[in-house]
Order: sequence, then C-alpha cells, then structure tokens
Amino acid sequence: MDFELRRARDKLDKEQRERKERAKLKLEKEKKAKEEAKKQRDAIEAAQRSRRLDAIEAQLKVEQQMEESLLAGRGIVFYRILEAVPFQGSGDKIKLPSSCFTELSNQGAFDKGPMYFQLSLVHQEGSSVITDGGKENNRTTHSGVLEFTADEGSVGIPPHVWSNLFPVDTPKAPLVEVRYVRLSKGTYAKLQPDGIGFSDLPNHKAILETSLRQHATLSQDDVLTVKYGELTYRLCVLELKPSSSISVLETDIEVDIVNPGVESERTDQYVLKPLVFGTSDSGLVEEGNYMYYKFSIDDNTWEKIVKVDVKIEVKIDAETNGGDADLYVSKHPLIFPNRHQHEWSSHDVGSKTLILSSKDRNLGAGTYSLAVHGFKGTTKYQVSVHVQENNKHKVGQQSLHSSSMEVDTVECRNCKHFIPSRSIALHEAYCSRHNVVCPHVGCGIVLRIEEAKNHVHCDKCGQAFQLGEMEKHMKVFHEPLKCPCGVVLEKEDTVQHQASDCPLRLISCRFCGDMVQAGNSAMDVRDRLRGLSEHESICGSRTAPCDSCGRSVMLKDMDIHQIAVHQKN
Repeated sequence: MDFELRRARDKLDKEQRERKERAKLKLEKEKKAKEEAKKQRDAIEAAQRSRRLDAIEAQLKVEQQMEESLLAGRGIVFYRILEAVPFQGSGDKIKLPSSCFTELSNQGAFDKGPMYFQLSLVHQEGSSVITDGGKENNRTTHSGVLEFTADEGSVGIPPHVWSNLFPVDTPKAPLVEVRYVRLSKGTYAKLQPDGIGFSDLPNHKAILETSLRQHATLSQDDVLTVKYGELTYRLCVLELKPSSSISVLETDIEVDIVNPGVESERTDQYVLKPLVFGTSDSGLVEEGNYMYYKFSIDDNTWEKIVKVDVKIEVKIDAETNGGDADLYVSKHPLIFPNRHQHEWSSHDVGSKTLILSSKDRNLGAGTYSLAVHGFKGTTKYQVSVHVQENNKHKVGQQSLHSSSMEVDTVECRNCKHFIPSRSIALHEAYCSRHNVVCPHVGCGIVLRIEEAKNHVHCDKCGQAFQLGEMEKHMKVFHEPLKCPCGVVLEKEDTVQHQASDCPLRLISCRFCGDMVQAGNSAMDVRDRLRGLSEHESICGSRTAPCDSCGRSVMLKDMDIHQIAVHQKN
C-alpha cells in the first residue's frame, strides 16, 4: 500500500511540474509577443518620425534652394533637372527646351543681359562618380545658352561642358541640374597647360583669346581645350577673380599661364628643342614619330645671307642600321611640320642636307621649325644648322673650259660626249664595251654596265633613282595621303593643297591678327574677289569708328571708305 501511495504522489508531483513548465512557457511566449509588438510599434513610430523629419528637411532644402536661386539669379528663379544629351559644337553654350524659353521670358530674364546657367551632376544610384577618397564627385560647371531647340526633358551639352561635367564615367541616362545664375565679369584667370609645348606657339595668348571667344563662362577646376590646327592643348583653370566662376563676355581679363608641373607633363605632345647655329643635337626617333627643333634667323644673319650670298645648311647625319629618317623644315607660324605640311623637305636615304638660300621666296628673318621624322625602324641621328659660305669658282676654271672647246672634237656615238678627234676611235671602242646610256626619255645619263642594273626610273614621275631608293620614293611621293579636311592626294599635291586651298590651314587674319583656320570660300562674292577667307569675311564684318569722321564702318570696307569719302590712299 505504501508503494501505491508513493507512486500516486510521484505522479502528482510530475503533473504539477508539467503544469508549471507549461505556465512558464506560456508566460515567456506572451512576454516575447509583447516585446515584439513593442519593437514593431517603436519601428513604426521611428519611421513616421523619420518621414516627418525628411519632409521638414526637404521643405527647408526647397526653401533654401529658392533663396539661393533668388540670390544667384537676382530675383529670377529657374531650376530644372534634365537628361543630358551630347551634341557636336564648340564653346560652352547649351541647348534648352522651348518651355525654358517661356519660363525665363515670363520672369524677364532676357532683359537682364546674357544668361548663364549652373550645371550640376545629379547623383544616380549605381552610376555615381567616385573619387580616390571614396566620396561622390559632385561636379559643377557653368555655361551660356545657344538656343532653345532641345527636346522636352533634355538639355544639349557641347563637348567642353560634357568633359568637365563627366570627367570619369558617364551614366547611361545622365541627369543634370540646370539652374539660372548671374555671374560677375572676370578680371583675372590663372591657367596651367597639362603638358609642355603650349608656350612655344607663336602668340599663344592671342590663340587662347580666339578660343575664349566661343565661351561665355569660366569655372575654377574646369579644363579648357584650345585647338591650333591639328594640335589640341588642355589648360586647367587654377584661379579666377573676382569669384570661382566668371563671365568672359565683353570684358578684359588678365591671364597668367603658369608652366606645367613636372609630374603632370604629357609625353604625347610636341616640343620644340632650341638649336643654335654651329651646334648639333643627337637623338633617336621611332618609326612614324617626330622630333622637333627650332632655330632663328635674326636680322643680321638675314642681311648677311642677302648681301654676301651665304646659305643656311640644315644637315642630318643618320645611321642606316635598318632605320631611316626624313627631314622637314617650315617657317613659323607653321611650327610643327609633317609629311604633308612643310616648306622644305629631304627624303634621301641615310644622311641628308638641305641648302636654304636667299633665292627661296619663303626664306627670311624669323623662327623656323625642323622635324626629324622616323620613316623606318629606329634611327639614331645627329642634326645641325650652319651658315655656309658660298663656294667661289677657281681662277682660270672658265678659261680652261673655253679653251678645251676650241680643240677639234667629235661626238661619241655611244655616250654623246665630245671627244678629241685624234682619240675618238680608242674612246668609242672602250666606251661601247664598258658604258651604256640610259634609254629612258629625257635621261641620257651614261652609266657603267655594272651600274646600269641599279639605275631605275619611277613609272609615275620619271625621276631616276638607285634601285634601293625606289620603295621609299613610292611611299613618300606617290602613296595617297588623306588631309584632315577629307581630301585624298599624293604628297606634292597635298603640300600645295594645305598651303593654299585647305579650309583647315592656318592664316593670319588681316582684321584681328590671330592665327585662325581659313575656312571655305567666303559666302559674299565681293569678299571672294578681294581674296578674303571665310573667317576674314565674318571677322571683317565687325564695325569700328572711322578715324576721320567717326562713322561706324565695317573693317573690310574701311579702305574703300577712306578712299571714297576722305580721298585717302
């Protein structure tokens, strides 16, 4: 019986423990449920509080932007987020939709002078531009406006603005914030080329001024692209005054161009090494590359060339161990001569010499550029420029020649030379066995029989060469060259084309004095008859007051006005 009582008591204790465990688990479950519900309530309240704070912050930001827009636009508020679309153009003027014209016109923006806009890159998830420091690069630049013809929701951006706004990568559909601002007229700018060579350009500040005429604004840290013929230079804007972004319209700006830092020098830009008369310089040139030098003929040297009849000798001593180089010379403003743009050239195999004399109409006092072009392989060379005295005839040389002509002579039937009659038989016997006359029309040169195999004529131009020189002659003179304007011609025709006909050739404008591209023929028939280029026709349409009567007259008509009205020649 005791056993049964003990068994019943154990059973009861077990049931009580199980009930306690279930009750405990139930309490814990209810507690966890309450805690979870509390967390959810806290999260909802935090989210609602965050949304309220974001809304307040957004409202404050909008109000701040409105105040900034009012301040920057001086009472005109214009703000748009548009999709950036590139278009090919020069300068920094953008294209906006027609709706922007209406909005700006309603606020009287056109009555306040030139319009300027601040362009900022809008951050897009997955396409942000990241700097080395890991922060987003919120690029900002400024521009003028070209026209209001862009599609709605988009803004047309020229290459200059595009490269400054998207310096690293471009999102698939880049968004740009466009904001109307007013800019102060600039008074000072400090620029730094990203490579050496820009300062070698003749009158490089005038070239920069010509490039800036296509711009309305400048912003600090922007990169300004300046083109000179086929060459392109990039200048970083280091400092501006009176602010970090300025207007360059109708203002005089003091410009400082600082030398590029050693760490930022580019190796792909041309550099002119100075070369002095009587000295030499050596170097290596790879196939297809150029090495450039410059030398100057001062007034004293030029006077000596004209009066004493001395000559300028430009010489290259080249090692022909599998390589060869060509020589090109030009007078400034053509500062970087090449295969199809030069005034003098030499294409001899091995060492070569150019003799420049006063009889050359292009020679005169000034600065000259010399180019060593790698034609084949790697060539080691030594280049020099010397003033060469004219070789005088020896005394009695002419009289000796005259007296020899008085001897009784007979023409050799083989070599066509005049031989004394007493020895003509022996000469013809020897000449017919050892010499041969070139049968090519117009040549007639007498050659040794063993030399005749190496004597050839070009099928296109008829010039005579050694057999080993023919390959180079065909490649240099008869291989078609494509001018940057699109015309395809042979070498001689290309040189003539780029000197007189090419619309991309550089000329000195007779009205503004800058070195500019000539362009196509002038649109006005009268301008074409007067020999004005396309640029000069447009540039000469600017007006200036007459010195005699003060009347505004177009620059290209000023000479006619002086003759017709004031009887001045």
